[in-house]
Amino acid sequence: MIKSVLSVLLISLSLQTELPELNQKIVRYVDSVMGTKVDRGECWDLAAGALKYSGAYFDRSSMKTISIYGRKLNPKKEDILPGDLIQFENVEMKWKDGNTTYSATMAQHTAIVYQVNEPMNYEIAHQNTGEWGKKVGVSNFRLDQVTKGKVMIYRPVKEKS
Repeated sequence: MIKSVLSVLLISLSLQTELPELNQKIVRYVDSVMGTKVDRGECWDLAAGALKYSGAYFDRSSMKTISIYGRKLNPKKEDILPGDLIQFENVEMKWKDGNTTYSATMAQHTAIVYQVNEPMNYEIAHQNTGEWGKKVGVSNFRLDQVTKGKVMIYRPVKEKS
């Protein structure tokens, strides 16, 4: 048990040092607001605060449809990192735990990857949820449990001058 916890800590520390600068700043911002309400407490407010703090770009012209936060990633071909942003559109998820089947939906939601457990399995930081209310909290999200809708993951890029 101690050996596996130590392995996870070492992997986590090595990932922290290899994160792109903007991703590091976004994770630092999330750490600084954990457990508090950011702005109005909407899910988007956490992402907006993180992007502003880090100096990252986001496409403000698309606010009425799908928000774009940087370079779109393909999680089947590219590593997803802490500090990447996730936009959910009409997402439905299903999973089993023992003999019980669970489901969840997210019509439109924005979150930040806080930790990568393994490919397709993330801890996400977000607010305006049933679990955390209007305060920033962390929940598990498994991309392989999505059965419907769009999940777009973005790598932050520098603000255009």
